[in-house]
Amino acid sequence: MRDSMYLRISGFLFDSSEDDSLKFELKIDPSLTEQIVQLLGHRNLNAMSAGEWLLTSEQVTQLSSSLGQPLPADLKLLIGLVA
Repeated sequence: MRDSMYLRISGFLFDSSEDDSLKFELKIDPSLTEQIVQLLGHRNLNAMSAGEWLLTSEQVTQLSSSLGQPLPADLKLLIGLVA
Protein backbone atom coordinates (compact mmCIF):
# COMPACT_ATOMS: atom_id res chain seq x y z
CA MET A 1 0.00 0.00 0.00
CA ARG A 2 1.34 3.39 -0.91
CA ASP A 3 1.70 5.92 1.90
CA SER A 4 -0.89 8.17 0.29
CA MET A 5 -3.64 5.51 0.46
CA TYR A 6 -5.74 5.00 3.56
CA LEU A 7 -9.09 3.67 4.74
CA ARG A 8 -11.79 6.25 5.42
CA ILE A 9 -15.17 5.95 7.09
CA SER A 10 -17.82 8.28 5.69
CA GLY A 11 -21.22 8.97 7.22
CA PHE A 12 -24.44 10.13 5.61
CA LEU A 13 -28.03 10.55 6.76
CA PHE A 14 -30.09 7.38 6.44
CA ASP A 15 -32.70 9.30 4.45
CA SER A 16 -30.59 11.33 2.07
CA SER A 17 -33.42 12.36 -0.25
CA GLU A 18 -33.20 15.98 0.92
CA ASP A 19 -29.61 16.14 2.18
CA ASP A 20 -26.93 13.87 0.74
CA SER A 21 -23.98 15.82 2.13
CA LEU A 22 -21.19 14.20 4.11
CA LYS A 23 -21.96 14.30 7.84
CA PHE A 24 -19.00 12.34 9.24
CA GLU A 25 -15.52 11.49 8.04
CA LEU A 26 -12.73 9.57 9.76
CA LYS A 27 -9.33 8.71 8.35
CA ILE A 28 -8.24 5.38 9.84
CA ASP A 29 -4.73 5.18 11.25
CA PRO A 30 -2.68 3.17 8.69
CA SER A 31 -1.32 0.98 11.51
CA LEU A 32 -4.86 -0.45 11.90
CA THR A 33 -5.45 -1.16 8.21
CA GLU A 34 -4.67 -4.88 8.23
CA GLN A 35 -6.75 -5.46 11.36
CA ILE A 36 -9.72 -3.58 9.86
CA VAL A 37 -9.49 -5.46 6.55
CA GLN A 38 -9.63 -8.78 8.41
CA LEU A 39 -12.41 -7.60 10.72
CA LEU A 40 -14.55 -6.75 7.69
CA GLY A 41 -13.88 -10.16 6.13
CA HIS A 42 -11.96 -9.03 3.06
CA ARG A 43 -9.05 -11.09 1.71
CA ASN A 44 -6.75 -8.09 1.49
CA LEU A 45 -6.71 -4.33 0.99
CA ASN A 46 -6.93 -4.71 -2.81
CA ALA A 47 -10.27 -6.48 -2.36
CA MET A 48 -11.57 -3.34 -0.64
CA SER A 49 -10.40 -0.99 -3.39
CA ALA A 50 -13.44 -1.77 -5.55
CA GLY A 51 -15.46 1.01 -3.92
CA GLU A 52 -17.09 1.93 -0.66
CA TRP A 53 -18.66 -0.72 1.54
CA LEU A 54 -21.78 -0.17 3.64
CA LEU A 55 -21.11 -1.10 7.27
CA THR A 56 -23.60 -3.13 9.28
CA SER A 57 -24.44 -2.08 12.84
CA GLU A 58 -22.39 -5.04 14.09
CA GLN A 59 -19.38 -3.92 12.04
CA VAL A 60 -19.78 -0.36 13.36
CA THR A 61 -19.68 -1.72 16.93
CA GLN A 62 -16.59 -3.82 16.17
CA LEU A 63 -14.85 -0.91 14.45
CA SER A 64 -15.63 1.42 17.37
CA SER A 65 -13.94 -1.06 19.66
CA SER A 66 -10.92 -1.51 17.38
CA LEU A 67 -10.52 2.23 16.85
CA GLY A 68 -11.01 3.04 20.53
CA GLN A 69 -13.66 5.65 19.80
CA PRO A 70 -17.41 5.66 19.23
CA LEU A 71 -18.74 5.91 15.70
CA PRO A 72 -22.09 7.61 15.06
CA ALA A 73 -24.97 5.13 15.18
CA ASP A 74 -27.43 7.59 13.66
CA LEU A 75 -25.71 7.71 10.26
CA LYS A 76 -25.28 5.35 7.34
CA LEU A 77 -21.55 4.55 7.48
CA LEU A 78 -19.40 3.39 4.59
CA ILE A 79 -15.74 2.44 4.46
CA GLY A 80 -13.45 2.66 1.47
CA LEU A 81 -9.90 3.08 0.30
CA VAL A 82 -8.90 6.64 -0.51
CA ALA A 83 -5.85 7.79 -2.46
